[in-house]
Amino acid sequence: MKKILLTSTFCATIAFGGADVLPVENRTFAQSKFMPDISLVMDASYVNRNIADDKVAHLEVPGVAHGLLGTHTHNGKTHTPNNAKNGFNLNYAELVLSSSVDPFFTMDGVFHFSEDSVEIEELYFTTTALGHGARVKGGKFSSNFGYLNEQHHHAWDFADMPLVYESFLGMHGINETGLQLQWVAPTDTYLMMGAEILQGENTQMFGKDKIGTYTTQADAPALFVGYIKTSFDIDDTTILAGLSYAQGSTRIDHSGDEEPHVVSGDSKLYGADLVVKHYFDSYSFLKFQSELLSREIDGTQYNLNPANTTVVLTSPAINKKQTGAYTQLVYALNKSWQMGVRYDTILQNDVTSNGINVDKGNNFNKYSAMVEYHTSEFARFRLQYNHNNALYDEDGNRQDINTVIFQANISIGAHGAHSF
Repeated sequence: MKKILLTSTFCATIAFGGADVLPVENRTFAQSKFMPDISLVMDASYVNRNIADDKVAHLEVPGVAHGLLGTHTHNGKTHTPNNAKNGFNLNYAELVLSSSVDPFFTMDGVFHFSEDSVEIEELYFTTTALGHGARVKGGKFSSNFGYLNEQHHHAWDFADMPLVYESFLGMHGINETGLQLQWVAPTDTYLMMGAEILQGENTQMFGKDKIGTYTTQADAPALFVGYIKTSFDIDDTTILAGLSYAQGSTRIDHSGDEEPHVVSGDSKLYGADLVVKHYFDSYSFLKFQSELLSREIDGTQYNLNPANTTVVLTSPAINKKQTGAYTQLVYALNKSWQMGVRYDTILQNDVTSNGINVDKGNNFNKYSAMVEYHTSEFARFRLQYNHNNALYDEDGNRQDINTVIFQANISIGAHGAHSF
């Protein structure tokens, strides 16, 4: 009943919000503009890592996530993260289309091309004339949970995703089909509140689909997100802060792993983010960025027979309380040169099975440093070094992984400005 009421509220906002539309002169629609803005982004890299590709795919953050580096197969599908291989990587091409539909809507599409597949990364409409600070988005989109989640890879300050994001939410973050409602308060200080009703298909933490005979199908939509964000200026410094929450059903399928198991239950995710950006001039700035994510997964873990995964060996009640964070500092010397450092950590990893504590370790850390050069706003080249001691091999031995990444990110065509 709650899901029906929430969905009905969104639909009513779209249907009746147009009764009080923005004045004509404030609408974004231009009658002469029939062709959408089109851009193409290419991302490629050269990687040198002190561990072989066939070994890196089997490493894990114990009790948290595995397969974060290197190409690996999961449920019969091949997953290739960015910068997966030693040597040259063509990470992706991203085709972006954006245009006004009419005085009431815009539409955006982002299509992700890899060497192995093509997928719709985002395809959504956004209302432009509801008035009263309200906006509705519908389709497939990246959630506004936290700060980094909604940003595309080519807008990041580093070549890879922070450890806590990729461990908790996977390489795509919360990227779902659903509806989003946002409201900006009529205050002198920017204050935005948002809520999202999503299908719930994130396979790293959430999920709704029935798995074998072990789990039931969760009712869709199965993921709910809410957040509040504020921003203000102090002289030449801009501060942005936010709190986020996500709750949904959990169906995690690891039946194809070396130690096959399936998890069914519910999950909660809490987030806090802070960005402080001080401008020295139009191009030079110092930017501090940090996010804290904390999650709880509560349910049943079905441990399967490796020889016959239709057979359940044990099915203990499982509870995971895990917390991680990243903090980064980026300095832009001028319009061409930037440099930065980042610290990643998983600082809590409390796992219980049938109420008994399972020691999976904690204090998983990663350190990064980068320098990048922009030939223009359309092309940038980044040299990055990572030292990662958060990953363990199958024998439980911590690995010290050193990685050098040279990244080229180049775009052509009309591309909208990135958010702050």
